Amino acid sequence: MEKEKPLILVSNDDGVMAKGIHELVKFLRPLGEIIVMAPDAPRSGSGCALTVTQPVHYQLVKKEVGLTVYKCSGTPTDCIKLARNTVLDRTPDLVVGGINHGDNSATNVHYSGTMGVVFEGCLNGIPSIGFSLCNHAPDADFEAAGPYIRSIAAMILEKGLPPLTCLNVNFPDTADIKGVKICEQAKGCWTNEWAACPRLNDPNYFWLTGEFTDHEPENEKNDHWALANGYVAITPTTVDVTAYHFMDELNKWFN
Repeated sequence: MEKEKPLILVSNDDGVMAKGIHELVKFLRPLGEIIVMAPDAPRSGSGCALTVTQPVHYQLVKKEVGLTVYKCSGTPTDCIKLARNTVLDRTPDLVVGGINHGDNSATNVHYSGTMGVVFEGCLNGIPSIGFSLCNHAPDADFEAAGPYIRSIAAMILEKGLPPLTCLNVNFPDTADIKGVKICEQAKGCWTNEWAACPRLNDPNYFWLTGEFTDHEPENEKNDHWALANGYVAITPTTVDVTAYHFMDELNKWFN
């Protein structure tokens, strides 16, 4: 490995063959040496899941100057753990997840395997960023996101991020991006989450689906509003889930 260049570890949850990860690599290549360790098939919605009931296997897919690609039988989080412990000879300068086909704004951040990649990097003290586009199509157009991805990644390579803090970056599905907004996570919930799909004379089969309800649709500070209005939404996200604001009150209950 060329140690004079930044080392960027890349993964996703749409699988190693997804267009989004290939576009991400294209955008990031000028910034350093790229190592990809991505799932061998889609693992969307896997969050921070780990494979604990069977061995995990990885395989070299491609190796060329400045780029090495592996596929892995595990989850996105497995990919980062496996790459760090078995493939890399030094700590990455940056961990990047994406580009996800579909946004990870609002509560989606908790379910996202793309953000599972980011959280794993962040938990290990590595500056980490997740990139997602509001388009689920396999052939989605990522070009408008490219300059933003490169500049954001370059900025974090230069400046770093605070401990236990990562970035969740979502792009609107438009060629005419208006700019960047630093956002809070939208408050809302998913409803109508299951669609019946009976089979074999059994009615108890369902596909996961749903509709997101934004509880603050007029809140111009949240990521959901930014995306709906054509802006890149950058949400600084912490992996410390302690409810500090509730600690004093809870102490009163037990003392």
